[in-house]
Order: sequence, then C-alpha cells, then structure tokens
Amino acid sequence: MANSPKPTLSLLISLLSLLSLFPPTLSSAPKHAPRFLGKFSRSNNKGPLGAPRYKYETRYFDQTLDHFSFSDLPTFRQRYLINTEYWAGPDRRGPIFFYCGNEGDIEWFAANTGFVWELAPRFQAMIIFPEHRYYGESMPYGSFEEAYKNATTLAHLTAEQALADFAVLITELKRNLSAHACPVVLFGGSYGGMLAAWMRLKYPHIAIGALASSAPVLQFEDIVPPETFYDIVSHDFRRESISCFNTIKDSWDVIESEGQKNNGLSYLTETFRFCRKLESADDLSNWLSSAYSYLAMGNYPYPADFLMPMPGNPIKEVCRKIDNCPDGMSILQRIFEGVSVYYNYTGTVDCFNLDDDPHGMNGWNWQACTEMVMPTSSSKNISMFPAYDYNYTSDEEWCLENYHVKPRPTWITTQFGGHGFKNALKSFGSNIIFSNGLLDPWSGGSVLEDISETIVALVTENGAHHLDLRPSTAEDPDWLVEQRAAEVKLIQGWLHQYFEKKKTVFDM
Repeated sequence: MANSPKPTLSLLISLLSLLSLFPPTLSSAPKHAPRFLGKFSRSNNKGPLGAPRYKYETRYFDQTLDHFSFSDLPTFRQRYLINTEYWAGPDRRGPIFFYCGNEGDIEWFAANTGFVWELAPRFQAMIIFPEHRYYGESMPYGSFEEAYKNATTLAHLTAEQALADFAVLITELKRNLSAHACPVVLFGGSYGGMLAAWMRLKYPHIAIGALASSAPVLQFEDIVPPETFYDIVSHDFRRESISCFNTIKDSWDVIESEGQKNNGLSYLTETFRFCRKLESADDLSNWLSSAYSYLAMGNYPYPADFLMPMPGNPIKEVCRKIDNCPDGMSILQRIFEGVSVYYNYTGTVDCFNLDDDPHGMNGWNWQACTEMVMPTSSSKNISMFPAYDYNYTSDEEWCLENYHVKPRPTWITTQFGGHGFKNALKSFGSNIIFSNGLLDPWSGGSVLEDISETIVALVTENGAHHLDLRPSTAEDPDWLVEQRAAEVKLIQGWLHQYFEKKKTVFDM
C-alpha cells in the first residue's frame, strides 16, 4: 500500500455534510471528495430532497456584509424560512427555535431537520431556518459568480460573520415582533452544529441553549488524532464484514496498477461506467473514497435520501454486494457492485459523472482553505484507505494556487477554544447538548462525555450523522427514541429555568 495514491486536500475538503470538512495532499481538486454537505453547496437541490415537506414562509433580510468594520460595503439579502403556526406569541413568551444554517441551500436543511418541526407544536414555538451567507440564495454582491469571483469577494465567508448574521437577525426579528422576552433555542447539525455550539458560547445573551448534533468542534490542530475520521469509516465497514473491508483495502493497489497500463484508464472507465474517460486513476480512487465516507455518514437504520437514495444500513448492503459476487469476478467488478449501492441504488443512472460542480469552486473549499483547517490522515494498519500522513505544506500550496490565500490552522481554536476545551466549557459555558452516533466518522472530533451538569454528551453506539435531527419514523429504533426524549427533557429544563427567572424578576 505504500505506493497507493493519496487522497487530495479537496477530497477531504469535500468531506459534509453537510456538512461535512477536510484533508490533505495534492495539487488537483477532485470534486467528489467528501465534504460535510459540500455537494449541495451551490444548488437549490430541487427534486425529492428540495421539495418543501413543511410549511414555511420565505423572507429576506438586508444583512451587513462585514459586521466587524465600518467599511462602506454593500448589504446582501439573507434568505430565511419562518413558521409561526404554533407560536404562542410574544405575550406568552413563546420560544423561538432557530436552526443555524450551514454550507448549503437552507430549504434542503429544513426538509431534513424534522426534529425541530416536530417539537414546535409541543413547545408552541416559532421556527426559523436562516441561510448561511454565500450559500443558496444568500449571495453577497448579487450573484454566485460575483460572490465567488476572487479572494477579495470571498473574504467575508467566515464562521464569525455567519454567527454575527444570526445574532443580528434574531435581534431584529425579536424587535419587530415585540418578542424581546421570547427565549431562543439553537439547533444545528454537522457544521451547523458547530455554529450552534459556538453561538451559545459567543452570544449567550442571544440564546438560552443549543443542540449541537454531530458537531466536530475538536477536529482542529492536534486535539484529536488526524487519522480519526478514516479510522471510524474503516471500522464501520470492518464491523459488517472483514472480507469486505479487505477487498476495499486491496483495491487501491489494483486501481493504481491498472491505471498505469496502456489501456488501463479506458478499462477503468468502462468497468465503473463513467460518462467520460478517466484522466487518472486518482480520480477513481477519490470517487470511491467519497462514497465510502458518505456511506458511513449516512449509515442510518432505515432507508433515507439524505445524501443519496440509500437503503437502511447501507454499509451492510455494500458489503453484501461485494461478498456475494460470483467466484471469478474481479476485485474491481466487486468494488463496482458495492459502490453502486451509494451512487445508483435506484438503478436509474446509465453512466456516472465525476464532476458535480462545473465551476470547480464551492464555499466549503474556501472555508477549508482559510479557517476550517482540519488535519486528516489515514493509518497504515487500521484504515482501509491508502495510508498517508497529514501534510500542511501541501494544503497551503493547494490553497495558494486555487484561492491565493494561506490557511490559518490555529484561528478557530483561538476564537472558539479547543485546547483545554473541557475546562473552558466548564468554566464559561452552559446549556449545550453534544449529540453523536459512534458510526458517524465526525463523532471522533466531537464532545463525547459530559462536561458539566448543563453541558451534556448524548452518545449512541449505532447512530450516524445527526440522525437525531432527522424526522421521526415508525422504523426508529428504541435507542433513537430515547435519545430524542433525553434532548426534549433537557430543552424543557432550559425553558423552565428561563421562565422561572423571568417570573422571579416580574414578581419583584
């Protein structure tokens, strides 16, 4: 495996979620690399996922482009979705449930966050889904093309600016609705979960608590081992089938060897049914790596179309396909049968395209090249992926070449903490739920133990990427029902405590 191709920076950059976040080396930028939810970052994603499943009104707010200077810059229209159907109103201090929009079209996140919609009637809450700047329709400078033109126009795409957007939007909405006394509860999954946790810490006067689901707030610098992400993905496959794990592990050398033959790229193109001829074997390896990572993120116990239409327990199905191939079938044909569970579960795709972003740019690539620097590597013995070490220099070169910026690998921890995170949270934080499923590769960078009585970790062994935020179904296992019940109880406690304090002040 020593000579196997290494995943590129944008392969991991592409990792989500979603979110996703991501990795290391190379000078080219594969578009299918796993990112949080980056594959949805520039489309409205209409179709089954984008179709509104819940009632809301779409509104726009004139938002400040730079909250931290007094430069004369143009404002931009921030889109947000709002539902007041169940809201108790300002007189009864009806709560506001505020989802921290992440790297993609906000309608897609709203359609996939059923937990918030299901809680609203119970708590008589208003629901708000704000869109993250530079994603969906919330484009500075009037259009995607202008906003993404260069490093100068992208300069205000940062987490701190997004949090300021949320704080200003909440403040202005409450003022316009005479809802000053209405408590705000934050929700978020993946990068949105990171934003929810950070907002609770940075703006404690704006929101009384936050549910941060699958939020890898510790995936920076050397706080967690860089091999954590790929080790968890590999564990998810190994637990289903050792032979499946070994087939995938052995396939990288076969792909590289085939790609070096005279007609090797043509053979790989035909075997994996690509619409256009592969330019390199690395492109195929990145395409496969993305699929395995997304399968781990979306390894839900029931069928779902969160990232792609997939069956329940999709990794189990991938391994069943790989292991049950007839004797004599080549390793590459076995891999194709398995990966088709992710890329073509519906059976409607005739050929596959590597490139899902014709412009070769998206917001998460920029964020990963500036402040979202998450070191990632692949271990030689535990991982089923090609082994490689994290190489910051390669990341920096890629970012300079593509965006003319240098990453700031210590900025997020400087701003929000990381080293000594537990002590800092215990001393200065409260009312945060970190929920994680251990099948989710991002769980390794999240908070997996209680920090205090009010900063709580809810961890499930078989949960995947922010499964708790998805709509409830009749197929939900008992452990998921119990996890959501625990979250409801904690949120109820926050609201009760808030109302009791308000009552005490009023009685005085």
